Amino acid sequence: MPEPHLRQLGSRAPTAAALVLHGGSEHGFAPVPPLAPPYLRMVPFARTLAAHPDMAVFQLRYQVRGWNSTRQSPVADGRWALERIRRTFPDVPVALIGHSMGGRVAFHVADDPAVTAVCALAPWCPPTDPVEQLAGRQVLIAHGTDDKTTNPAESKAYAARAKDVTEVTLKWVEGEGHALLRKPRVWRDLVRGFVLGQLDH
Repeated sequence: MPEPHLRQLGSRAPTAAALVLHGGSEHGFAPVPPLAPPYLRMVPFARTLAAHPDMAVFQLRYQVRGWNSTRQSPVADGRWALERIRRTFPDVPVALIGHSMGGRVAFHVADDPAVTAVCALAPWCPPTDPVEQLAGRQVLIAHGTDDKTTNPAESKAYAARAKDVTEVTLKWVEGEGHALLRKPRVWRDLVRGFVLGQLDH
């Protein structure tokens, strides 16, 4: 089994950190290569956040491509990454930024004690997924109205359920598909505004 990979950018003495989580597929045990498109798609978000002088940014590359049913393969990788972030920067709050399957990973690992905020972009969030672990976290869910890969209606339903346990902001990006490529500046501004806003909390 290949190892997950964690890349660090930004401050070496941060007051906040971010963990960036890429997308994947429903099934698949093939390793994620360094130049995998879902991983590369998240590089601009990591760089944008790392430009802030008080922010350390970690970009995770999973061991394998798939969620893989009850194995929840990337969830273990997310917890592995958070443990290393806590060990490197104890007591520093962490925001999670995930796209597609990465959004689902972010939701699942949000119960980590370091996590204070979750930003999910076009997330995969089936109706059976839990929300209780989001209690006490700030949550932003953003979805393109033309997404044909993950369902905007499921994001809306997940946000409604999560509002029972925490504060949730739901944003729509008009005319955007799943790949976040039609309006990249809109997505980066959403993420930057939300995550850097956590520095004031």
